[in-house]
Amino acid sequence: MRVDLRLYAIVDPETSGGHDLAELARDIVAGGATLVQLRDKLSDTRTMVARARAIKAAIGVVPLLVNDRVDIALAAGCEGVHVGQDDMMPEDARRLLGRDAIIGLSIKTVAQAQAAPFALIDYVGIGGVFGTTSKSTTSKPIGPAGLKAIVEEFHRRKRGFPTCGIAGINERNAAEVIAAGADGISVISALSLAPDPKAAAQRLRSIVDAALAKRGRQ
Repeated sequence: MRVDLRLYAIVDPETSGGHDLAELARDIVAGGATLVQLRDKLSDTRTMVARARAIKAAIGVVPLLVNDRVDIALAAGCEGVHVGQDDMMPEDARRLLGRDAIIGLSIKTVAQAQAAPFALIDYVGIGGVFGTTSKSTTSKPIGPAGLKAIVEEFHRRKRGFPTCGIAGINERNAAEVIAAGADGISVISALSLAPDPKAAAQRLRSIVDAALAKRGRQ
């Protein structure tokens, strides 16, 4: 399934800015988000299912993915999942969710890009590109140059394969991510911690669209 990664919003109760997650997701989508992910590392399963259902109802036709938890995605009727290198294997997620689900995979290195199973995934999230406070990590940011190298490896293997940058992306550096070859940006804090998440989404979407148009002309 072709997925629109231009503005990929992640909502997380640990980085919610005091917002109800369903309301936050609705506002972000109204501002131009093209994909939403629920990331919740703390809540119990019942709470997560209820939260995913509420978000899905709030965002309408925009796809909702769940980070890691295939069971939550299935229970809540979400469109798919995003898995990391240490989460459920993409082949297992695909078998459980079916061929029409959206499955994304985290990629941090060129070696991981070389091993990525194209037949089982629909996109990759590459990073962290910049430093972030929304997720605990010991990995050094790869920067735009590292992102570019990984995107190029994916396109060497399969031209046009969907990619997005993740971590530390905001209005100041979003254009750099697109210039490095990514199809979109994955954003948490720059949306959820903004005074007006809808307006922040509108600005970020405008930046991404302009950067994609510029890259297309080059």
